[in-house]
Amino acid sequence: MKSNLKAALLGSVAFFSLAGASSFAQDAQEIKFTLLVTSDIYEMAVDDERGGFSRAAAVARDEKANNENVIYFHAGDTLSPSLLSGIDKGEHVIDLLNLEAPDIFVPGNHEYDFGEEIFHERMMDLQSTLLAANLREADGSLVEGFADSVMYEFGPLKVGILGLTLDTSATASSPGSLLTTAAIATLETQADALREQGADIVVAVTHSNFAQDDEMMRTGAVDFILSGHDHDLRITNNGTTVFAEAESAADNLVALDITAIIEGVGDEREVDWHTNYRILDTANYAVPDDYKQMVAMFEGELADELDISVGVVDTPLDSRRQSVRTQETAIGNLITDAMRDAVGADIALTNGGGIRANREYDAGYAITRRDILTELPFGNVTILIEVSGADVIAAMENGLGGLPDAFGGFPHVSGMEVVYNPDAESGSRVVSIMIGGNPIDPNATYKLATNDYLGRGGNSYSMFAGKPSLVSASDAKLMANDVMVYVRKMGTVSPSIEGRLTTGM
Repeated sequence: MKSNLKAALLGSVAFFSLAGASSFAQDAQEIKFTLLVTSDIYEMAVDDERGGFSRAAAVARDEKANNENVIYFHAGDTLSPSLLSGIDKGEHVIDLLNLEAPDIFVPGNHEYDFGEEIFHERMMDLQSTLLAANLREADGSLVEGFADSVMYEFGPLKVGILGLTLDTSATASSPGSLLTTAAIATLETQADALREQGADIVVAVTHSNFAQDDEMMRTGAVDFILSGHDHDLRITNNGTTVFAEAESAADNLVALDITAIIEGVGDEREVDWHTNYRILDTANYAVPDDYKQMVAMFEGELADELDISVGVVDTPLDSRRQSVRTQETAIGNLITDAMRDAVGADIALTNGGGIRANREYDAGYAITRRDILTELPFGNVTILIEVSGADVIAAMENGLGGLPDAFGGFPHVSGMEVVYNPDAESGSRVVSIMIGGNPIDPNATYKLATNDYLGRGGNSYSMFAGKPSLVSASDAKLMANDVMVYVRKMGTVSPSIEGRLTTGM
């Protein structure tokens, strides 16, 4: 099917024809089909209770075995972030997806995380119909292997499907010279084109945030919107358009069972439809044997890869629990420097409770991927938010407020020097903060790199919750991978305790 599909995609629209019309009445036909959607899958997760590539495939196989006219959609974000993706740049993801390839795949922002060349390679290896109407080469031409839309034909019923990638991918990821145009305008143009080609029902598959999803619904341009990006389970119907987004990680998939009634012919032809909604909990589906075997192979390869050194640490490191929860440490400085470098932040802050190996490293140690993952085991990602100087001061008061007790929220920082008085009343301990050699301005705006847990207000960092996001959790990469990349880039690192957190009056 793939080879025929590539030939069909030389234009902007491909056509598929499936049987499935049944007689309903002498002058009417009833046609049923199912839209099955998933998105935002990153982990193999075979040993988990639910979720992962394997259980998404199990659902798709079950649906196709027991229902007619099932179209299986992936609404993007899967090549990254995960630990193995940080090593093989998402190659294993394509292998896993291809065991039960989605019929339609629309790229999300994470498909561009490893750059334009890897994006092309991975997408050409994926055995799915690739749609992205708002994605173009630098010269405005179609991206190889992609189409703007496809037309499915179920007997006399025509279902047009268009795809939209995240239109802010240039800032959220690394698409290189690839261009993305505005999703809303493209949606309306493509929907009109599909209607002109005879589409009775139009489906948009999009990787976009809630605000864009809602705006798309308000246009009334399409009948169905299948979305990814926000990681939430959401189904709604405004009377004109049905919207569905499945929960991230394939914990749940969403199936829309559509019954269309066609009456009349020619200019008198009318098509009406209604939808039944099903939320499919993947805990109810067994992991297929072929996935078990492939994941076991990848986990073996990952174990070997984890013991590879990424660089040398010239200075001793201390990640013991008491140290990282009460004082500045060299390892905390290394981690926050890597976070700051990864997203181009002014300053960075992470919590000592997220540094977990509870050990010491000698100077000259060849640090491995396994070491870094053991230090940062929670799968947190590095986000970039805009905060005021007043927010930074409040954050430091929060992080230092638990002393002398060990506190998981104790701050490790980069790009600033903080003087504090541990004897002062909690909430009034910050004496001074310098950023870039200048005293902090409470009214100024700073770009802060932190982890997604603190960004949600974890460890009482409520001042970060809801702040303007430049790299959100859904766009971000793993902290552990950011540290690996930083150490590998530097080759040798020499983090030390340098006075980022000092006591004074």
